[in-house]
Formats: sequence, C-alpha cells, structure tokens
Amino acid sequence: QVQFVESGGGLVQPGGSLTLSCAASGSIFGIYYMAWYRQASGQREFVAGINNVGSTNYADSVKGRFTISRDNAKNTVYLQMNSLRPEDTAVYYCNVLTAAKNYWGQGTQVTVSS
Repeated sequence: QVQFVESGGGLVQPGGSLTLSCAASGSIFGIYYMAWYRQASGQREFVAGINNVGSTNYADSVKGRFTISRDNAKNTVYLQMNSLRPEDTAVYYCNVLTAAKNYWGQGTQVTVSS
C-alpha cells in the first residue's frame, strides 16, 4: 500500500522560512495533481496545487510567499514557505490525485512563533 509521507515541519520565527516535502513510499503511476492543505482548527483549507504539466495555483493568503513544486521522477511535491506569519501555524497535509485514488499524507506541524 503506497503512502505519502510529509517532512520538514517545525518551529520557526515570524519572517522565517521552511520547506515541506511529501514523498511516495513506493512506486505509483498516473499522478495528475499534487497539492498542499492546512488545518489550524475547523476545516482543512487549500494552500497550493500543481498539475502534471507544472501549472500552479495558490490560496490568496499565501500568494507571493509560498512556492509549490514537484519532482515527477521522485513522486515528490514540495512547498517552499517564506515570510512566514503566526497565522500560517497549522498542520500541513499533502494531497495527491491519481485516476485510481485520492491520497492524503499524515500531516506535519508548522508553528510560527517568536
């Protein structure tokens, strides 16, 4: 059973940077969309997404600060987060869509605090 595992979360001061990674635990084919979501409380919200030709989209709250990218050979998606704010504090989840299945990672905590 293939899983996606996030890494790179942690504690950072306001204005700092972090890079999250989400990698497949085994071989997987037919990925057409990869995205990051976050959940601070209540509903999980969309952060950024990238399709299989590299087109990206972002939530308004992170535009200009976050960058999503992917390595198709490694079945990995990244989220570069700059100029972090306390309101970015949340558990971040990767989401991967294939024709057969919708995968979610287990989440990684990001805390922005001085």
